[in-house]
Amino acid sequence: MASTAAGKQRIPKVAKVKNKAPAEVQITAEQLLREAKERELELLPPPPKQKITDAEELNDYKLKKRKGFEDNIRKNRTVISNWIKYAQWEESLKEVQRARSIYERALDVDHRNITLWLKYAEMEMKNRQVNHARNIWDRAITILPRVNQFWYKYTYMEEMLGNIAGCRQVFERWMEWEPEEQAWHSYINFELRYKEVDKSRTLVMVHPEVKNWIKYAHFEEKHGYIALARKVFERAVEFFGEEHISESLYVAFARFEEKQKEFERVRVIYKYALDRIPKQQAQELFKNYTVFEKRFGDRRGIEDVIVSKRRFQYEEEVKANPHNYDAWFDYLRLVESDTDADTVREVYERAIANTPPIQEKRHWRRYIYLWINYALYEELEVKDPERTRQVYQACLELIPHKKFTFAKIWLLYGQFEIRQKNLQNARRGLGTAIGKCPKNKLFKGYIELELQLREFDRCRKLYEKYLEFSPENCTTWIKFAELETILGDTERARAIFELAIGQPRLDMPEVLWKSYIDFEIEQEEYDNTRGLYKRLLQRTQHVKVWISYGQFELSIDSDDRIQRCRQIYEEANKSMQNCEEKEERLMLLESWRDFEDEFGSLANKERVWKLLPEKVKKRRKITAEDGSDAGWEEYYDYIFPEDAANQPNLKLLAMAKMWKKQQQQEDEEEEPHVSVIQYLLAGLDAEAGLWISSLCLWIKLSSYLLNERAVK
Repeated sequence: MASTAAGKQRIPKVAKVKNKAPAEVQITAEQLLREAKERELELLPPPPKQKITDAEELNDYKLKKRKGFEDNIRKNRTVISNWIKYAQWEESLKEVQRARSIYERALDVDHRNITLWLKYAEMEMKNRQVNHARNIWDRAITILPRVNQFWYKYTYMEEMLGNIAGCRQVFERWMEWEPEEQAWHSYINFELRYKEVDKSRTLVMVHPEVKNWIKYAHFEEKHGYIALARKVFERAVEFFGEEHISESLYVAFARFEEKQKEFERVRVIYKYALDRIPKQQAQELFKNYTVFEKRFGDRRGIEDVIVSKRRFQYEEEVKANPHNYDAWFDYLRLVESDTDADTVREVYERAIANTPPIQEKRHWRRYIYLWINYALYEELEVKDPERTRQVYQACLELIPHKKFTFAKIWLLYGQFEIRQKNLQNARRGLGTAIGKCPKNKLFKGYIELELQLREFDRCRKLYEKYLEFSPENCTTWIKFAELETILGDTERARAIFELAIGQPRLDMPEVLWKSYIDFEIEQEEYDNTRGLYKRLLQRTQHVKVWISYGQFELSIDSDDRIQRCRQIYEEANKSMQNCEEKEERLMLLESWRDFEDEFGSLANKERVWKLLPEKVKKRRKITAEDGSDAGWEEYYDYIFPEDAANQPNLKLLAMAKMWKKQQQQEDEEEEPHVSVIQYLLAGLDAEAGLWISSLCLWIKLSSYLLNERAVK
């Protein structure tokens, strides 16, 4: 019934807006916000200053302010800032009793507010009410014993008042709660300030951490109790045992003993710790031990520290990846410098047992050096040639020579046998290598070995085998001919060169021909040299060959050398007229020009200068890879006067230059079509410009003739 009655109550009608048209002046939200911001910046007039002239006005002012504070407190009792402002105002009027009453009322509201207690106690201390302040601090630490700020301020107040016994009593009450480390350090520092060392020592170790043990030991050391400090370290070691062993504790213990010049104790401490602490957690310990041995130990002690640390690191690396040959190299280098031969052999055997899983040469390149280092170690360090030979033979048996080989290992084996004065075994090994897997490096090394032994007949046979294996190798032909030249058999050397240039395929024929020509020049066989140049020019018309031929004729000490050189340049110029590479022809003419500048007459110089080409800029289309048009590019071309096809171009070019010169001398009054043509000339390339220049010239001549005819 009640709900029905409520439903029947009339809802007040909202006034209807009759005019719903938009207002003439529209106000945006941005304008409203800007106006509000501007009004905030308007400075309100300061309140009028109130002057109190008598006690009645003062009482009225106090009553008004107290009423305001009480109203604020009544509205919201839990806002502690209102209470503090009220109490501070009463304190400013020297009404300490009223302020005290306000603080007490506030504590009834929230007795766990730290700021309230601090403000209350500071007010009492500021007004020199020491007993009241003590009372407040006692109440605060009783209610909130875990707030360290109360304890710090309480002890500081007692110490400033000179109440040392009371301060110590407060510290003792604080320590019963087992506070954090800083509280204990404050208590210890307090006792030390008053020279109470024994009392500092008797403090209970509530936080038995490593750093606190170390601080305790340093405390004893600082005050000269060395034996007690050592006993503290020993107690710490026993306390932590081997289960919770700490690196920093042993480092501090060792440094303490080092300061006391007990070097044997230091060494024992480091070794004891290194035997029990895992290597991954003992990096700082290793570092300090190394520094100690460098300063106070002998060489052997230093090496032991370094070797033991590195050996562990390398063992971890090779266990993680047995095919990490760089780690094996470092490990072997370490053990070779420190341990005996049996240990080194054991590590080498472990290393070479990790054969590459794939028979590809790139995977074997690093591995093969393990065998090489092993053999060199056995030969040079252990002085065991028989074991060295076994290492070489085992390595050569392991390499799959049908797929690839290493010439280095064959040559090292041969050199080893030579050092052992076993020439037969060396030749047998290298011969086997050439028979199984011939390589350029093997041939070169074997030939070098026989040359050192002065076995020239064997060298000839090896060169013959080498050329049968690789007839296109020009370097081999040249070396073979040089050998015969050194031995004085020039005919044999010439025959070798003839065989070489007769080969159908060569890797560097230009080097071979140059060597042959240099050989004939050294033998002063100039006719043979000319014949070689002519034969070479039948094969190639390269400009450098012609230039070299000319310089050769010029270098011969004869009367007609200049004429011969000039004749060669003329022949070269004729033969290169149809050459597609115009830069090479230009190079020849420039060389000829330099020759005539030095040795020729004025007529010859002018003749060569007339042969030099004209450099013109041209444009050509660029075609992309897909065949589409990629635009135009500019390039430089050379027009040689000797070419018959270029004569019209040169005439047109000369006429165009003359016409341009005349145009510059005449006045600026030009016909419109001439200026347009000049504008077009500026945007075209040189070749098109020649033709258009000629066209302009003809237009000028035609217009002149027409004018003359009209006058007649």
